[in-house]
Amino acid sequence: MKNAAILTSLFDAAVEAADPLAALKAQLPRPPKGRTVVIGAGKGAAQLAQAFETLWDGPLSGVVVTRYGYGAACSGIEVLEASHPVPDEAGVQASQALMRTVSGLGPDDLVVALICGGGSSLLPCPPDGLSLADEQALNQALLASGAPISVMNAIRKHVSGIKGGRLAALAHPARVVSLVVSDVPGDDPAQVASGPTVPDRVSRDDALRLITDHRIELPGSVMAHLNTPSAAAPKPEDARFSGNEVCVIASAGLSLDAAARAAEAQGVPAVILSDAIEGEARDVARVHAAIAREVAGKDRPFRKPVVILSGGETTVTLRGKGKGGRNTEFLLSLAQEIDGIDGIVALAADTDGIDGSEANAGAFVDGTSCARMRAAGRNPTADLTGNNAFTAFEAVGDLFSPGPTGTNVNDFRAILVT
Repeated sequence: MKNAAILTSLFDAAVEAADPLAALKAQLPRPPKGRTVVIGAGKGAAQLAQAFETLWDGPLSGVVVTRYGYGAACSGIEVLEASHPVPDEAGVQASQALMRTVSGLGPDDLVVALICGGGSSLLPCPPDGLSLADEQALNQALLASGAPISVMNAIRKHVSGIKGGRLAALAHPARVVSLVVSDVPGDDPAQVASGPTVPDRVSRDDALRLITDHRIELPGSVMAHLNTPSAAAPKPEDARFSGNEVCVIASAGLSLDAAARAAEAQGVPAVILSDAIEGEARDVARVHAAIAREVAGKDRPFRKPVVILSGGETTVTLRGKGKGGRNTEFLLSLAQEIDGIDGIVALAADTDGIDGSEANAGAFVDGTSCARMRAAGRNPTADLTGNNAFTAFEAVGDLFSPGPTGTNVNDFRAILVT
């Protein structure tokens, strides 16, 4: 596809800006008098652990959990793998391993928590009275609801024995330094991976209100748990969190800035709409398409050539049983809105390298995409209705599959108008 190489280079620049080694180097904590223990969770946790070992001057130990196939070689830190996006028994065992690792530490010890996106699913820890099946059902209901990631995580942390700051509370009286790679709009570290080491002010009552407001149907066992006072996560003012530190070391905003610089270095002006866009993927695509069409036809609100960048995390309300993720769904909707229009090409991809449950990060699209899909025997409208965007793009060979990147700063969207 014409200009796909330019868009790929912008994605590469965005990912490079969130490189674990560079991100950690400037934020290393001061060494402790006692032990250094590393814990972590997320799709980039193994790469963060590997980079931390390279940078840290002194002995350390610990354990991190990442998605199957996302591991990296470490010497002193054990790397475990579990299921994402639906938690499994390996995740339960990993949660227990992290909890054992921080138990029994003293005030002279340091816990370094390497937290990034994906940790919510990788750290299942059903509270008393609930099972892994209950947590799986909760996760599936949240993923199908179309609710923003902030809402999902606000609910998850009240149905867990490890999230919502509970892991940091267990580490007390050791000092906990959380180094966070943000994949959430607004970069609130308490929302990343549902905040296992970062407490949140969102209360149990707030979580119940969010369930009602977003009309989320949860299993009866989960709702019964949420309606008990014991479900409440600890508050930030809890004395067990005093002296702890939290730092966001990489984010979508920093990566979009890097992509914009990379575009301008190639002679293409860049504009950033926002690094915190949320909403239904197909609806967000229609807004992006309207802007792109306005630029293509009327040179406003930006003059062409220009690359329009945005980040954040859209959601998908499941209506069918097709294959795909939020980025491919965004693109299939965009394809229909720019059908037959010349001079517009786009890439949308998850910066961790995986969009949804398939092996692609996203896909490319232009004004010919729908026509080529129809020629390949696909119906773009039906595929969008059935959440089958992966199959539509696979049919025309326009999937973007860079493989696991070792980081995760949310979705990356670039629309080039020439």
